[in-house]
Amino acid sequence: MPRRSLAPTLMTPLLLLPAAGQAAELALEPLTVSASRLERELYATPAAVSVVDDEPIAQGQSRERLNESLATVPGLYLQNRHNFVQGERVSIRGFGARTPWGVRGITVRVDGIPYTLPDGQAQLDAIDLDGARRIEIIRGPAAVQYGNAAGGVIDVTTADGESDPGTRLRVEGGSDGYRKLALSNGGVEGPWSHHISVSALGMDGYRDHSEVEKYQLNAKLRRELDADRSITAIVNLLDNPRSEDPGALDEEGVGEDREGTLDSLGYYSYSPTRIGAGQSVDQQLLGLEYEDLAAGPGELTLRGFYLQRDFEQQLAYAGPRSTVGVGNFVAYERDYYGGSAEYRQSLTLGGLPLSYVAGVDVARQEDERYRDDVAIDGEHLRRSADETQTATSIGAFAQGDLALTDRWTLSLGTRFDHTRFDIDDHYLADGDNGGDRSFDQWSGSAGLSYRYLPNHQAYLSTGTAYETPTFAEFANPTGVGGFNPDLEPQKAWNREIGLRGNFVDAGLDYDVALFSTRVRDSLVSYQLEGRDRDFYRNAGRSRQDGLEVALGWQFAEDWRLDSALTLARYEFQDYEDEDGNYDNHRIPGLPERTWVNQLTWQGLGERFATLETRYVGSMFTDDANRVKVDDVWLANLRAGDGWRLDDDTMLKAYVGVQNLFDREHYDNIAINANNGRYFYTAPDRSVYAGVELAF
Repeated sequence: MPRRSLAPTLMTPLLLLPAAGQAAELALEPLTVSASRLERELYATPAAVSVVDDEPIAQGQSRERLNESLATVPGLYLQNRHNFVQGERVSIRGFGARTPWGVRGITVRVDGIPYTLPDGQAQLDAIDLDGARRIEIIRGPAAVQYGNAAGGVIDVTTADGESDPGTRLRVEGGSDGYRKLALSNGGVEGPWSHHISVSALGMDGYRDHSEVEKYQLNAKLRRELDADRSITAIVNLLDNPRSEDPGALDEEGVGEDREGTLDSLGYYSYSPTRIGAGQSVDQQLLGLEYEDLAAGPGELTLRGFYLQRDFEQQLAYAGPRSTVGVGNFVAYERDYYGGSAEYRQSLTLGGLPLSYVAGVDVARQEDERYRDDVAIDGEHLRRSADETQTATSIGAFAQGDLALTDRWTLSLGTRFDHTRFDIDDHYLADGDNGGDRSFDQWSGSAGLSYRYLPNHQAYLSTGTAYETPTFAEFANPTGVGGFNPDLEPQKAWNREIGLRGNFVDAGLDYDVALFSTRVRDSLVSYQLEGRDRDFYRNAGRSRQDGLEVALGWQFAEDWRLDSALTLARYEFQDYEDEDGNYDNHRIPGLPERTWVNQLTWQGLGERFATLETRYVGSMFTDDANRVKVDDVWLANLRAGDGWRLDDDTMLKAYVGVQNLFDREHYDNIAINANNGRYFYTAPDRSVYAGVELAF
């Protein structure tokens, strides 16, 4: 029986219209992509786009973090799977690599709602992978579609009542105290459809002081108003009452106790356990979408959302008792809201088919934020900062595809963004450190696609992108407060050529992209002696060049091989500070070579086994390239089976082994860290298993 491709260009058999002058032939079902906002067939898209569907997301996976689902996407690198405080660190073609925690420089959307804030930062902790049915990734700058912080895009679509009907109950357990319970229910009743997914996760953690407790709910309710109009409500709730942070280790700490913290080395001021380092999060999101497929000659989509987030974090070091410090306890109450309007239409221009989308995005972020100095015994000594941070963004964009012939498509796009940052200082003991900064930015893109065979495409594209500093990155290193007056947005110009296609008879699909990006005023992190927090500066220019290859080969009825290779060069070109000249130094925290292979056997029914190998090349921890992290080969294995209990009930069971050969490696790297504390160690061999009942 034919298998669905697990490669990033996932497609299934159907007939396509033949190119001019060719006889009809068996081709592939047109796979459409929508992350670029202008919905297109993949083979008419002049950009590196990867699509992951529900099978590689769900089959035998714990669905705990994104790195499982996106393993075979080239050009994308994820770290920090096991530290829920720091969050998954995501980079696409070098964008997003500048911070040792969270997501920067990459736009994240879930069901059309932007999880990336107006100031450019994003969190992944509320993404419901248990309900995820499709993930699209734009591998490269996409500012024309999304504006600020769009060096790449991760667009997640969760299930609805039609795509995932019925009830599913899943229970998992594993090493390091891992346990998870997930329940979902979906269905359609007349014009109404619904889907709700809830989960509870707990983990003791591989290292000391790394316990996690997390609860999620994601729900969709849809009403078909008539054949062309619908309205959808989305509710996402996150309750993360406890995530502990073991902190980074230096080389001595790694050598003495990979599972420990700095406590074991006697660093009294840097004691995650004694001070209770960690965070808690409580978040609620409500979204509404109205879709009209017959709005005049085109289609109209309106979206609105509101998010409220309460956050507290105790950093992994103690504040001074005698003097005001930098505030090692951080808390905020966030209100984030906004909306978008998009209009799509297909028409003819000069006798040629034209499809376009035009729209407006607006968003506002309001953070009531404060910092305290906290002693090693947990006593809150004093308030050291209290301010209201507000960021507002307004963007207008237009993008169009003009079909020059049956084979050639020209794509053009432009966007204008206005972003304003304001700080209202309520802590005046050290003076008024408020202020504001504004940025206006034009972005543009152009692409040319050539479909040289029905199932094969070549393309050229170029585009610009920009990235403002976030509020945290605007921190003033002089200690005066307010905005760092010397910090500017980084700007990028990207060029790429690509090939993608599928040899249907041979069961072979491919996706190859060659990219070259030049970045001006690169934002890089550094630390000052005695101040354990990251500050940022502009690093002149950098270059990010590379080759991405994704291959999928169904070489037998039951066997498939998927491979994703990235060969890149990420270097500073013009970067000098008081400590030295870093021209031609590698950008830290990024491997320049990665290679992932998945060999999958799919037997009768639900029986399967997947062996995965991952090669992660060497990288450096600092701008000066003084400390090198060696390359590593890792292997993972998962397998499962299923049994139909009756016509409506299916039982599945699966088991997975992570780090099969028990290799020592790192989960994350703290870039340019003080006192050599660069390393977050990764777990040794670990096992998980689960059962799922669907009815």
